[in-house]
Amino acid sequence: MFAEKRFRAISVLTIALILLLPAGLAGQKKAKKKDKNEPLPEGTAVLWREPTDIASRDLFLGPGGDAMKPDLSHVTFVKDEPGGYSVKFRVRDGAGNTWVAKLGNEAQTETAAVRLVWAVGYMTEINYLAPCVQIEGAPKPRKKVAMCEGGGFANVRFEARPKEIKRLEDWSWKNNPFVGTNEFQGLLVLMALLNNWDLKDTNNKILLVPAKNTETQDTNNTSDSANKSDAEQKPDAAQKQNELQYIISDLGATFGKTGNAITHNRNQPETFIKTKFVKKVEGDKVLFDYHGKDSGLFRNITVEQAKWIGDLLSRLSDQQISDAFRAANYSPQEIQILTESVRARINELVNLSAPQTAHNN
Repeated sequence: MFAEKRFRAISVLTIALILLLPAGLAGQKKAKKKDKNEPLPEGTAVLWREPTDIASRDLFLGPGGDAMKPDLSHVTFVKDEPGGYSVKFRVRDGAGNTWVAKLGNEAQTETAAVRLVWAVGYMTEINYLAPCVQIEGAPKPRKKVAMCEGGGFANVRFEARPKEIKRLEDWSWKNNPFVGTNEFQGLLVLMALLNNWDLKDTNNKILLVPAKNTETQDTNNTSDSANKSDAEQKPDAAQKQNELQYIISDLGATFGKTGNAITHNRNQPETFIKTKFVKKVEGDKVLFDYHGKDSGLFRNITVEQAKWIGDLLSRLSDQQISDAFRAANYSPQEIQILTESVRARINELVNLSAPQTAHNN
């Protein structure tokens, strides 16, 4: 009898220890969670890199080029990605690569916007759009999304999640290493050009990119890279370091109308083309017809800074601009009106001039 009671007591204790073990491990994992006040890893902060190949950049394939396209032969659901306006799933493609699939009407705008931002030298996400894709094991979306044949999802944006690139914290529009520079002011002008009304810090992300990835970043996506010598493709000393790339991770609230929570919209080409871009020039400052989050960011953009980004954009051909919208699966009519509107806005920047001040003799 005593032996039986002792065996039961040992069994109960063993079971209790087993039950407590996961809680202990969870506590250890929680303790390892990154402290928000912890300094960023060592690396070169990069927002923009001078693009010497704008005219040859492939805006249909975008920053990932042909090499990083997802294998859509077999896409499987991994987990839900909660939060934000759009429905998002983490998925795995046929090659075993991980992606975040975005469903809904932001998928098209983000695909096109990323290509235009990347085209003039800014660091961006790597994404592609699939007009129709089956996602095995996907749950019912939390909101209505467009479907396609065979129960697939229509217009799905695939955003890369390479294992070697670490996603760090958000960065602030008002407090970052680039405030006041031409490249930062130029990025703001681009946001006005795209009618991106959702300028909130949580849409921004810092990526830790190992040096070995930065070395080939600018040679994968140009039509003439194969013709360049090794010396021409060799990165400079700065590119041999790890980089902290400052990107806008969410560009979905674009190509519509800026405004407040009631009046703004996204992915409305016919609305976008009717909105104004440059309001006027006052002194050496450009006033934009922008109505969205953090509109105060646009108060101190000079004519020179606006013309700087305008000059870069002007090097894009109409075909390249069209390719950005073609990659996003817009209709031929939408591609035409969006291309014409973007070109008209670029011309507004190029043709800016500060008012002449009268001088008394």
